[in-house]
Amino acid sequence: MKTISIASLSLALTGAVALTAADLRIGMIGLDTSHVVAFTQVLNDPANPEHVPGGRVVAAFKGGSPDLEDSRTRVDGYTKELQDKWGVKIVDTLEALCAEVDVVMLESVDGRPHLEQARPVIKAHKPLFIDKPMAGSLRDVVEIFRLAREAKVPCWSSSSLRYYPGLIELKQAVVGEIRGAVSTGPAPIEPHHPDLFWYGIHPTEALYAVLGTGCESVVRTSTPDTDVVTGIWKGGRVGTLIGIRNAAAPYRVTLFGTKAVLDQKPGGDYAPLLREVMKFFQTSIAPVSPEETIELFTFMEAADVSKRRGGAPVKLSEVLSR
Repeated sequence: MKTISIASLSLALTGAVALTAADLRIGMIGLDTSHVVAFTQVLNDPANPEHVPGGRVVAAFKGGSPDLEDSRTRVDGYTKELQDKWGVKIVDTLEALCAEVDVVMLESVDGRPHLEQARPVIKAHKPLFIDKPMAGSLRDVVEIFRLAREAKVPCWSSSSLRYYPGLIELKQAVVGEIRGAVSTGPAPIEPHHPDLFWYGIHPTEALYAVLGTGCESVVRTSTPDTDVVTGIWKGGRVGTLIGIRNAAAPYRVTLFGTKAVLDQKPGGDYAPLLREVMKFFQTSIAPVSPEETIELFTFMEAADVSKRRGGAPVKLSEVLSR
């Protein structure tokens, strides 16, 4: 009669699959977002139709922010699911996590602790992907990239919207010379974060995905239910962000070119982003530059300054120089 070890039985019961020699050991920081469950399902389950091979989530640091309801009320449930269903090892310190893994995904839903959570990862020289928002302030975004650059640690951040199929198709379409774009999406406000950092980052990222860097100034019009941020890019291109609250707000980009005007097709999931994350972990080449990420956070920070100034134009260079 064949003997079944306790370890083998545990793997079978949790649905976990043994690592292969080619698999990267992935660690997660911050188990207070649905992303940790969704990402682990795609990375760890070969039977998943959207499975992304190359690595497995094997260890995690719970984290959590007691003063943030979206964190406090969800962290225990997501932690239990990763342990019970996927056999993920929960560790007590970030240093212990780094000792268990090859690469790290920083997932904390709260951007405020990201800088301090990134420090030991960078010190341990582990390639690092940071989920949205990269941090809770522009200053922290700049500091994370500075630390990573000085330590020569690959690091990047992105919203999943950047890799939605409809947006990729829009970027590849022939529209002639691009004159501008409008990006729409939900933008609920969370009081611990600058207004657009919480959810407005998604349509902001989509706007930068089609226009790239080069925004020079922004103007923001704000009401309790709607934000409209208009940016002027070098060469006269105009990028408009429309953030909507308390109403239907599908993610959508309209691209204006000299030959055509096209709308983004709806739909998308996390798999395309995770494929980019895995490529990054395997090559150490970030698909989004620090300069672009810093600029889009400067765009959002400048929008807050414009709001405080009653809708006056604000130069990004002024905000970044602070």
